[in-house]
Amino acid sequence: MQQIRSQVTERDGLFELEAGSDVLDSPRYNHDMAPTKVRERTWNKWHITALWVGMAICVPTYTLGGVLTAYFGLSVGEALLAILFANIIVLIPLTLNAFPGTKYGIPFPVLLRSSFGILGSNVPCLIRALVACGWFGIQTMFGGLAIHLFLGSVFDGWKALGGTGEVIGFMVFWALNLWVVIRGADSIKWLETLSAPLLVLVGAGLLVWAMPNVSMTELMAIPPKRPEGASVVSYFAAGLTAMVGFWATLSLNIPDFSRYAKSQKDQIIGQIIGLPLTMFLFASLGVVMTAASVKLVGVSVSDPVTLIGHIQSPVWVAVAMALIIIATLSTNTAANIVSPTNDFQNVAPKLINRTKAVILTGLVGLALMAHELLKKLGLIVSDLSLETVYSNWLLGYSSLLGPIAGIMVVDYFLIKKQQLDLAGLYRDDVYPAWNWFGFIAFGVPVALTLLSLGSDAFSWFYSYGWFTGSALGGLIYYGLCSMRPSASIAKSAA
Repeated sequence: MQQIRSQVTERDGLFELEAGSDVLDSPRYNHDMAPTKVRERTWNKWHITALWVGMAICVPTYTLGGVLTAYFGLSVGEALLAILFANIIVLIPLTLNAFPGTKYGIPFPVLLRSSFGILGSNVPCLIRALVACGWFGIQTMFGGLAIHLFLGSVFDGWKALGGTGEVIGFMVFWALNLWVVIRGADSIKWLETLSAPLLVLVGAGLLVWAMPNVSMTELMAIPPKRPEGASVVSYFAAGLTAMVGFWATLSLNIPDFSRYAKSQKDQIIGQIIGLPLTMFLFASLGVVMTAASVKLVGVSVSDPVTLIGHIQSPVWVAVAMALIIIATLSTNTAANIVSPTNDFQNVAPKLINRTKAVILTGLVGLALMAHELLKKLGLIVSDLSLETVYSNWLLGYSSLLGPIAGIMVVDYFLIKKQQLDLAGLYRDDVYPAWNWFGFIAFGVPVALTLLSLGSDAFSWFYSYGWFTGSALGGLIYYGLCSMRPSASIAKSAA
């Protein structure tokens, strides 16, 4: 006989839910969004480390040094320091927002119900989902190009397909990504665990290939592309903000993964080991490889897929492209499909299960890349480049997510004091449908960031958008909640 009321039990600091009919019959619940059982939390620190190695080693990371030197006016040394510092900084919201996921086994959208409301959580969820779908499309474009070059190295006639071959590669890689995520969290865990050492070997191999063709002394001595005599502070801070924005998305939805961690210690150590050093080393490799590309292949090439495509040996091209396909797959599935899959389910859990949400994610990502795909097929002519979308819109848009990260941290640690009503997060009678304090705290810094675009005096507010947004969003949320009657706070934190 099914129990009527849900029961919450605690084992070694980890909480799990025995769902009764009050939760099972709720429109806010489905099996995929349910809290993980303690026995399902099997990811140790090395699984978490492998997750970050798998996500960090990708084509966009490789190009970060070039983005910072070309678009932000930094020298090579300054760019690499900005990448290292940014990933140390982003560890703070990553580890803090991972705490409730590990403790309660809940995904990101369910956690947001505490700070934005049961229905209101859908607004920040869908904002986050759109960013992820954009990144999914871009990574799939890189993966599709790798498949195209792989097939071109194996079959002589394939190269003649040109852009059409790239589009076919895109669709094959697109379907492969969706298949992995539909299979579930264990599929992702083993993909990341198996791919991490392979990806480290790829990086080492590329470095051995490049080092004889580049002088590190000359590379570090290249002057920055900024006005002579200009202070480095403003340029460095702007680049730092952009690099924090690179993983600002994951600092929100990290509970989607930490809900599978064995303990808080595992998720903290795994993230510390896996993220900053991997990002720094692979971005450094990108800088070295780009500098060496002139001697290696005769032209300056800033992405590894195109660079390896210039190698004359079909065997080495095939091997390298196979490994890049694995690298891009491990990044894309974890970083860009898991989150929107959960976010779309949150809209209507009874109607949208994981499989439907994965397909919806794929379709949105496909729509966002339709312009680029039509260009490759020769059906349209346009000057808009994928690099422009990547460097400008997505990095800038990601920085606007700072307020959400600040609100989440303040809500869980300062307002709710790490105590959530686990069953109440799946019902309509504990937390409000819309928590307007969350929306005010999110809306004010976003509005100020957008307004600062038209003001020279306040341009710093946009340049440092992630820092100003997260700090101001958290402060406003704390101030508003502090003015609320204590009984109301106690009710929502029950």
